[in-house]
Parts: sequence; structure tokens; C-alpha cells
Amino acid sequence: MALIVLKFGGTSVGDTCRIERAAGKIAQEVKRGNQVAVIVSAMSGVTNQLVEYCNDISSTHDAREYDAVVSSGEQVTAGLMAIALQKLDIDARSWLGWQVPILCSDVHGKARIEDIDSSKMLEHLQGGQVAVLAGFQGVTANNRIATLGRGGSDTTAVALAAALGAERCDIYTDVDGVYTTDPRIVKSAQKIDKISYEEMLELASLGTKVLQTRSVEMAYKRDIPLQVLSSFEDTIGSDLPGTLVTREEDIMEKHVVNGVAYEKNTAKVTLLDVPDIPGVAAEIFGPLTGGNVNVDMIVQNVAPDGKMTDMTFTVPEEELDMAIECVKKNTKLKDVEILSDKNVVKISVVGIGMVSHTGVAQTMFKALADKGINIQVIATSEIKISVIIEKEYLELAVRALHTAYGLDAV
Repeated sequence: MALIVLKFGGTSVGDTCRIERAAGKIAQEVKRGNQVAVIVSAMSGVTNQLVEYCNDISSTHDAREYDAVVSSGEQVTAGLMAIALQKLDIDARSWLGWQVPILCSDVHGKARIEDIDSSKMLEHLQGGQVAVLAGFQGVTANNRIATLGRGGSDTTAVALAAALGAERCDIYTDVDGVYTTDPRIVKSAQKIDKISYEEMLELASLGTKVLQTRSVEMAYKRDIPLQVLSSFEDTIGSDLPGTLVTREEDIMEKHVVNGVAYEKNTAKVTLLDVPDIPGVAAEIFGPLTGGNVNVDMIVQNVAPDGKMTDMTFTVPEEELDMAIECVKKNTKLKDVEILSDKNVVKISVVGIGMVSHTGVAQTMFKALADKGINIQVIATSEIKISVIIEKEYLELAVRALHTAYGLDAV
């Protein structure tokens, strides 16, 4: 008998028919003798509607009351899922974050899980009952509901799996796994059977939206095997039909590059004639940190005269105005010219095989050059190479790189 955690996203529980379909999958796992805990998201579209209700009344609403409102979508789904399971003669009950309890920080809207007391839930699981937990929410030390941010149900699922000592965490969604790239752009993209935590973490942070980054990070730290699979296919998680995110040593065949990712939501900022003196980088990026601007890629040009240099960095597109404002506020940089560009996209290749292979970067640069695509910024790590290019070349670049690294399906 295995203890497993199943998570169903918004599209998987989009209406009562889909909830009953998901309940059927849970019932199959129970009939195989597994102890099952289930995490559910709000039905698709519900959270957006709840957010809209809050904004209709006040755009400067109390974040604590906002969390009380938007967390209710998951509460509804949890109760409906328990009813659907009971209809199948499966003993089940719903749980809310405060009932477990899932203890969170008090940063409302972006809370982080600090601890889970799973003892009561574990007693019910060991008694043969299915636990259906509302995702995306917890409770603060002040006994207020707090939400975990968009995609937070993934994090709830992995955190609960760690707290319960689960054998595996299955994430049911509207795709049947993680692909080598976006199948909407490259028809020959292949589903990946196994991928390392490190690769999945990079892909999640680089624009692949199958899993929330924080959930992968937690699975990596706690060594929780994570599977992505479709709720719309007949197979269930125990048949391992999806993509398994696991330790590198559990993967027999390691590809040099396992995936090509892209991020459209990127803007580039270039500062011209920056004084090339110690501490100038701190003068630039300190205020950006204070303004909660998420800086990504950073490149500084060599100063030929040793006096002035240029510096380029990227930020999320919606944070561009704040980034420019933070730089302009710094009186020590008043003579610096600021250029910005929203017409860019970040393209990345990821693979643990990069560590032991040479020529990976050259393959990328040549593939882009052969298509006449100019590279504006480059950043690398042990298992990732990212470049900034013009947005109009996004699809051409993804297809070229997918082919160059031999990822096209035969």
C-alpha cells in the first residue's frame, strides 16, 4: 500500500462533470489499495471572478479580506469532490487549510508555507478515508486565511506530500506531461518520460508553465517524486503515463539538451555611460531590489577607457516602468542615459547533459545565426543557456533550436 497525493488543477475540475471524472481516477487509486490525499484548485475561471469582485468594490482592498474571498473557490471544489467520491461509495471528507492546519507567513496573497501539522489528516488516511484538501491556502499565526499566490495549489500538493511522507505526488492538468518545447510552436515536440528536478526547475522559471516554480523547488529539497499527467486521459498516475520529475541519478539516459523554453514577458533596460567605478552596480540594483523589481539577466560591457561603461539587464515587462523610475531616482546616476525595449523575448535551452558536453553554446549560436537571428544578451549556468532576441523571431528560434539539438520526434 502506497500513500500518494493527487492534485487536480482548475481545468481538471472546471465543472461538475469534470469533478466526477477526477473522482473516478481517485477511486481507481483507492481500489488499488493506495492511501490517497487530494488537493484541488478552484474551478477554472472562478478565482478570476472572485478577484474581479474585490477590485469592483475597491482596488486598494485589505489583503486579508481579499484572501478570505479568493480562497473560497477551492473550498467549493473540495466539498464537491468529497460529495462526488461519496457518490462512488468512497469514504471521503473535505479539509480546509486552517483545519489541517497549514501554517503560513502573513504575507497575504503571496504567503509561504512554514509548517504543516499532518497528524490529524494522517489518522483519517490510515483509517481508509480519502482526504480532499482545498489548495492555495493556509492560516497565519494570527488565525487569518492566507493564499499562496497563483499556482499555489501545486505548492500545497508538494508540501502536503512531504508532510505525509508520500511516495509520489501526481499533478493532474490539461496536458499529458512535460514536452521538449511548446507543441503549439513545434508539432514534432516530444513528451519527456523523466526529467531531473534541476532541469524542471529551470524550465519552470524560464516560461514553461506546467508546474509552479516553488512547487518544483520544494519537491527537489524534500526529494518528492513529482508526476505531471493529463486528467482527460483514461490512465491513472500509478501507471506512470506522464512525465516523472525525479533525481538525476534515477535517469538512465541523459540528453545534452532536454528542452527549449521561452519567456515573452520580458523587457530590456540599457544604461549608457555608467561610471566604471567600484560600487556602481550596488547603486543601480539596490534601489531596484527596494522597489521589488525582479532583475534577471545582467551584462556589463568592458570600458575601453576604464572610465565609462554600459550596463544591460532584463526585468518582467510589467515591472519596466518601476525599474526605470528606480534608476531615475538615484541622483548619482542623473547623467546616465536609459534605453528600454519591450520588443524582446528570452529563449533558453536546458539540459543536465551540458555539464559533461562541450560545444552546446556553439550549437545554439550557430542555429540562430543560420536563421539570421541576432543575439542581444547571453546568460549561462551549468545546465542552461539563455539569450535575448527580438520578439518577432520567437517561433523561428524555438523551431531552429529544437531541431539543432535533435529533439524533433522521428
